Amino acid sequence: MLSDRPRDVLRDLAAALAAALLVLTAVIVGYVIEHSDGTLFVSAAPLYGSWGPHVGPGTAAAITVAVAVVAYGPLLAARLPWRRLLSAVWGTTTVWTFSLALIDGWERGVARRLTARYEYLQVISPVNRFHDIPAALRDFTHHILLHSPDHWPAHIAGHPPAATLTFVLLDRIGLGGGAWAGVWCVTVGATAGVAVLVTVRVLAGEALARRAAPFLALAPAAVWMGTSADGYFAAVAAWALALLALAVTGHRPRTTGLASGLLLGLTAYLSYGLTLISVIACAVLLLGRRPRLRPLPYTLAGLAVVPLAFTLLGFNWWEAYRLLVTRYYEGAGGIRPYGYWVWANLACTVLIAGPASVAGLRRAGAAALRIGAAPVRLRTTPAPENRSPALENPSPAPEQATPAHEQATPAHEKAAATTGPAPRLAVLVIAALLALLVADLSGMSKAETERIWLPFVMWMLPAGAFLPRPRAWLIAQAALALLLNHLVLTGW
Repeated sequence: MLSDRPRDVLRDLAAALAAALLVLTAVIVGYVIEHSDGTLFVSAAPLYGSWGPHVGPGTAAAITVAVAVVAYGPLLAARLPWRRLLSAVWGTTTVWTFSLALIDGWERGVARRLTARYEYLQVISPVNRFHDIPAALRDFTHHILLHSPDHWPAHIAGHPPAATLTFVLLDRIGLGGGAWAGVWCVTVGATAGVAVLVTVRVLAGEALARRAAPFLALAPAAVWMGTSADGYFAAVAAWALALLALAVTGHRPRTTGLASGLLLGLTAYLSYGLTLISVIACAVLLLGRRPRLRPLPYTLAGLAVVPLAFTLLGFNWWEAYRLLVTRYYEGAGGIRPYGYWVWANLACTVLIAGPASVAGLRRAGAAALRIGAAPVRLRTTPAPENRSPALENPSPAPEQATPAHEQATPAHEKAAATTGPAPRLAVLVIAALLALLVADLSGMSKAETERIWLPFVMWMLPAGAFLPRPRAWLIAQAALALLLNHLVLTGW
C-alpha cells in the first residue's frame, strides 16, 4: 500500500482533487442558498463561522509547529522509542491545537468559547442550575423542549448530562470559568491521537502506527479541537476503543476490558450520536486475536456502570433522546435543507480530515478489496504478538522474533503491508467512515459537523500511513489548517 508508482500517486492526487471540488461546490451552492433564502444558518457554508482574514498571537507558533513536524516528524516517528513517541505526539498535538486557537486570541479562541449562550457554562454562571446534581438530573428532561420552562441552552439540551457535569465538577474543584474549561478540552482532547496510535499498533502493527503518528499530530481537525467540548468527547471515545483493542489482543483482558466498558458507557452519556462508535468497536472486535470474546463479559459489566448510575439518579436516556429529536426539529435543524447538508457535511469532513486522509482512504479501499479476495488473511495474520503493555517499547523474547514487517527493508515492508497489517488498518478507518456516513444519512447532523464528527474523523487520520512521501502530504495538511484558521472565524 506504500507504492509510489506514478499511477498510484496520480490516483491519490485525483482523489484529493475530487475532494477539493466537493468543498468548492459546497461553498458556491451554500453561498447561493444562504443569500437566497437564509435556510442554512451559516455564514461561511459549509462551515459554521464567518469569513474574516486575520492573524493573531498563535500565528507564528502554529507555523513553527507545522514546519517542525513536516521537517522532522516522519524521521522521529520512525526512530523514537514507542513511549517517547506517544508523549511527543500528545505534546505536539497540544501545542498545535493551542497555537491554532490563539490565532483568534486568548479570549475568543479559548477563554470565551464555552461561555457563549449556547454552551455548557451557561448553566453554571451567573446562576448554577446544577448546584443540586441529583435534582438537576431528575428534572433534566423537563427543560429540553424549546417551549418548556427555563429550557436548556442548545448544547445542554442536545447532549446527555455527563457533558455538562464535566464542567460542573471542574467548577467544584476550583477550575471554573471558560479558560479552565477550554484548557481541559484541548489538553484532554489532544490525547485522542495517542489512543488511536495505541489501537493501530496492537491491531495493525507498529510500522503503520509510526507512519500514522505525524498525521495525527498535525491534523486539520485541531482547528476545532481547540476549543470545543467535542474534542474532549473524541478523546474519551478513542481511549474506550484503545482499551478494547488492548483487551481483545490479550493485554490484561480483564482490566482493560472493564475500563473500556466504563468509558464506552461514559461516551454514550457525553453525546447521543457517539453510540455510533459501536461501529468502530465492532471492527476492533473483528481484528482482535482469538479468543477475542474472552474480555467481553468484563466490558459489558463496565458498560453497565454509567447508564445504571444515571438511571438511578433519575435521568432517562431514551426519553431525553426522544425529546431531543423534537427539540432539533423545533430549531434550525427543522429548517436546514437535508438535500444540501447530506453531501455538504462530507465537504466539512474533507476539511477536518485533510487531503492526506482522503488519499489514504482511497488506498484503504484498495486494501479492503484484498480482504474480499483472500478473507482468510484477516483472521490468520494477527498484529505482532506482544504481551507487554502497548504503551511500552518491549524487546522481543528470543523465541518471539521481531515480526518481519518491522525488520524489513523498505521494499519488504511494502510487501508486508499489503498482505497483513494494511488490510487490518483499512478495516479500522473504513469502519470510522461507515459510522460517519450513518450519522450523515440520519438527518440529525445538518451543519456543524466539523466539531460533531471529530470522534469519527480521528479514526480516519491514520489512513495517512498508507501514503508514500509523507512530507508532501503533511505540508498539504498543515497548509489547510493554517488557511482555515486564518481565513474563517470559526464558531467553535
